[in-house]
Amino acid sequence: MSDHRTGLPPGIRACLFDMDGVLTDTASVHERAWQQMFDEFLRARDGASFRPFTQDDYNTYVDGEPRADGTRHFLTSRGISLPEGDPDDPAGTETVQGLGIRKNALVQQHIEQSGVATFPSSVDYVRRVRAAGLSVAVVSASENTAQVLVQAGIADLFDVRIDGIVTREQHLAGKPSPDTYLAGAKALGTPAPAAAVFEDAVAGVQAGHAGGFGYVVGVDRVGHAAALRAGGADVVVTDLGELVEPA
Repeated sequence: MSDHRTGLPPGIRACLFDMDGVLTDTASVHERAWQQMFDEFLRARDGASFRPFTQDDYNTYVDGEPRADGTRHFLTSRGISLPEGDPDDPAGTETVQGLGIRKNALVQQHIEQSGVATFPSSVDYVRRVRAAGLSVAVVSASENTAQVLVQAGIADLFDVRIDGIVTREQHLAGKPSPDTYLAGAKALGTPAPAAAVFEDAVAGVQAGHAGGFGYVVGVDRVGHAAALRAGGADVVVTDLGELVEPA
């Protein structure tokens, strides 16, 4: 029987949350930034044969992955090979790094102009699991994680942050590898079987499943519940509030 305070199985002592699309309503910001960046690049490259970047492309190739990996995977899907480039390439340079930097600049521009919205039920759920004595971490591929959490006013809710900067500095493999979630669990002092993962990306639930985590929660914001289940989610919800059973 699950704990009525959290909706989690017995023995879960820690919760590891993805950020974009789970805690903050920024997944759509990332999707628009990816689309604008890739469409600019593809339109200039392909001319009349231009095919736009789609939500299916976002879900399949870039959602939840480190920026460079997502850039590389989508380009490969279109049969395009670019030089890797350097992390200090000017934004928009026709390299994997340069295109990723352009995408990140678009995300930051939106955040600065419009701020960051949260999913209130998710924030309430994080507070609920903390009140139940569980430790919590945020695990995100974004290098903007710290900025987003501060602007959203929720930075103080998390004991540990594993983000794109930590991933790069510690040479961790990105999702769907379990490395970042395992790093989060280790930082919390909790073995994977005693931790729950909360993810809206297929790559993320695959990471949770591959890491042997005790419970993997898929959060379906875009109508891909079947893909989340196939990726390894133990349960799929459209809102974290659904996990909480009536007292």
